[in-house]
Parts: sequence; C-alpha cells; structure tokens
Amino acid sequence: MSATIPTSTIEPSDLEFDHGTFDSAAFAAQTLANWQSVAAVIDHTLLKPEATRTEVEQLCEEAARYRFACAMVNPVWVATAVKALAGTGIPVGVVIGFPFGATLVSTLRQEAAALARLGARELEMVLPIGVLKSGNYTGVHHTIHAAATVAHYNGALLKVILETALLTMEEKLRASEIAIQSGADYIKSSTGFATCGATAADVALMRGVAGARCGVKASGGIRTLGDVKAMLEAGANRIGASASVAIVRECGAE
Repeated sequence: MSATIPTSTIEPSDLEFDHGTFDSAAFAAQTLANWQSVAAVIDHTLLKPEATRTEVEQLCEEAARYRFACAMVNPVWVATAVKALAGTGIPVGVVIGFPFGATLVSTLRQEAAALARLGARELEMVLPIGVLKSGNYTGVHHTIHAAATVAHYNGALLKVILETALLTMEEKLRASEIAIQSGADYIKSSTGFATCGATAADVALMRGVAGARCGVKASGGIRTLGDVKAMLEAGANRIGASASVAIVRECGAE
C-alpha cells in the first residue's frame, strides 16, 4: 500500500466511505476451528527489556514448533532470531521506535533499513502519539510513510501501533485512517506497555475504519483462548501475545 491522499485533507467524513468489508465472524470461525489455525494468526512475542538470549532462542524454537505467524523481538535480538529460524519459514518481526513513538524520522528510517537488512520481515512502529495529539496530521503521515517506504522497499510488512489507551475516540479514528493512507499493512492496538492493552471495542473501531484495506492486530493483555476469540470476532486478523503456547495448548496443541 502507499499513501494517495495527503493527511491534511482527511476529514471525519472520509471515515464513512465504503472501504470494502471484512467478515469478522467468518474469519473467527475458520481460525478457531483448530489449534493450527489459531497459531497461524499469533505473533509469538518477547519484548520485555530483560529478555535473555536463551529466552529469545526458546521463543524461536516455540515459533517453529507451533508454526506461529512470526517471532516478535526487540531490535538487539533480530540477528539471533533470524539465525535460529533459518530454514523454518517462520519470519522474524521487530519493533522500531518502541515503545513511545517519539523517534526522529531519520532514525526510524535507519532502524527500519538496518533491521530489514538483518532479515526482519515484519516491522512494527509506534505512531508518533504526541504529534497526533498536537494536531500535526501531516507530520504523522510523514513519519509512517517514511517507515512504510523503507519496509516495503526491503520486502517487509509494516504494522502501525496506535496505543489506543492514550487516544480519544476521534484520535483513534483519525490515527487509523492516517496510518492506512500512509502505507500501513496492519494497524495495531497497543504496545502492551501502556495503562491497558487491546479491547474488543477498539479492535471493532479499527476494523470499521480499515474495512478490507489492511489488517488489524490486537495486542496487549491477550492471555487466553477466550481473549483471542473476542478479538477475532471484533475484527482482528492478527494477534500479538506472549502467552501464545498456553493459548494453543488450550485449544488442543501438545
């Protein structure tokens, strides 16, 4: 995807356009049919700052064993994860500008390019929250589009984290639209480091804006199969979790 409309022209009415439909109920039913389908939509995640090499390697072993959507790590562990997952077909995901979304655009571009060169195939950036709240929507667009351009040039996806716990309803709507028009492949609810994580209401709101234009990832506080079910039915088609193994075991994996 690429941005086609400058964010300065985005008005609330733009959110009412028909952007296609995503059948959340059908997707949820199909995904919940077996543990393998559940695993295939979960980003197996380890982002705690004190994570060790041994823990990262265990994360990768689990990602390969259960065939999770990707193994999501901090930048310092990308090379380790890429090596551990070589030949498995499981991509490595990484966060950039994390967890505050307050990184210089030039730094964000450099980080994205360096991590893509190391082998990361799914990049997640935090939307510049303060810039959004300041009303500088063109600045938000510029930041996301810069990262999207680098990601896509290097064959990687870009997921944009909105950090919904810090946004008003209007800001959630506007942030979702700007992120999509700026090139996001997914919009994501939360970092997991704010006051609360994903809620079904926020996921439904994000899917309402996205329609079929991009993916929606729910993340933050998702620990059980029931949590996953709620997020899928609300409109998510990707889940971020550190409790991934427990979740798939809850639905039949060994």
